[in-house]
Amino acid sequence: MNIRNLFILIVVAAALTSWHCSSLKKINLFSIEDDKALGLQVSNQIANEPGSYPLLSEQGNQEVYTYIRNITNNILNSGNVKYKDDFAWQVKIIDDPETLNAFATPGGYIYVYTGLIKFLDSEDELAGVMGHEIAHADLRHSTRQMTSSYGVSTLLSVATGSASNGAVQQVLAGITSLKFSRNHETEADTYSVNYLCNTKYDSAGAAGFFRKISGSSSTPEFLSTHPNPDNRVENIEKKAAVKNCSPSTTTVSKHNRIKQLLK
Repeated sequence: MNIRNLFILIVVAAALTSWHCSSLKKINLFSIEDDKALGLQVSNQIANEPGSYPLLSEQGNQEVYTYIRNITNNILNSGNVKYKDDFAWQVKIIDDPETLNAFATPGGYIYVYTGLIKFLDSEDELAGVMGHEIAHADLRHSTRQMTSSYGVSTLLSVATGSASNGAVQQVLAGITSLKFSRNHETEADTYSVNYLCNTKYDSAGAAGFFRKISGSSSTPEFLSTHPNPDNRVENIEKKAAVKNCSPSTTTVSKHNRIKQLLK
């Protein structure tokens, strides 16, 4: 091989390597079934750890669960959730009034803390947060991001039930406190607007949460590496204005009643 051909080969190989590395960041190596299996295993583990994840009993709290599940179903029925008929979309409430958090596992298992519900001022704001979490699951952000942290083999072993207890605990902790990339957070904000646009909620509902957080004395840990709340409010409201969605038809009275029930 002459020098010229060798040089061309090196340049092409370098270009292919660069494309391969950048593309892997956008590719999810997990199947939809893997997402569902992993989410189910994590959900079962959460149910088995009431000390760390004190789930609010459905007995005596039917109205609260009906409220948050109706919000979820309204978003799922917006026509914009890709895996609406594939994922579980089960909603549970964690009874922890001090924690302002919500998270979604792969496969659509969603958890909302009572502290967050009580912190928010309206059904629109809660719908905005729920839309954001649904987007993380629907866009499969968790398995895309956690693959780089734990590796495919570890996540698959948890999904299939063959992982050690230590590995399960590690993945569970990773999912419940996962700090998504800025791109993933921005994408979830955008999809929250898209989902809510075809519902009775304010499509910029998530902006209310971030506006209130920005004026809070303490920022939740899960927001520590996220885009600035003020910037997120501006971006969400801009996207909602561009889409020209219908105004909200909800009232604050229902949300206030739910907050009272959680006291």
